[in-house]
Amino acid sequence: MVEFALVMPLLLAVALGVLQVALVLHIRATLTGAAAEGARAAALAGADPMAGERRVRDLLASTIGSELVQGVTVWRERRDGSLVVAVGIDATLPLLGLLGPTGLHVDGHALQESA
Repeated sequence: MVEFALVMPLLLAVALGVLQVALVLHIRATLTGAAAEGARAAALAGADPMAGERRVRDLLASTIGSELVQGVTVWRERRDGSLVVAVGIDATLPLLGLLGPTGLHVDGHALQESA
């Protein structure tokens, strides 16, 4: 019984750590996918940048919840001579403990279509 009392806190800490890493990876993958999808929506011929932001917010509201999203920015830039639409998402991470990063920023990019 003493062994159980000594080992159980360690197993619980490892299990919570694995759960935290899985949650952060899921949030990061979801944010990255939403940023890429928002960039594609804003890069369509004739689309305005707000279309990308709306797409990102709609996707995130239906997946991880909009309360984690702090901000969505859409901008156009030139990369190697090509016009690129970029979408940046700033979000907070739901932490189970007090350790680890509290915020995350991801970017998605898409080539601007011409009419």
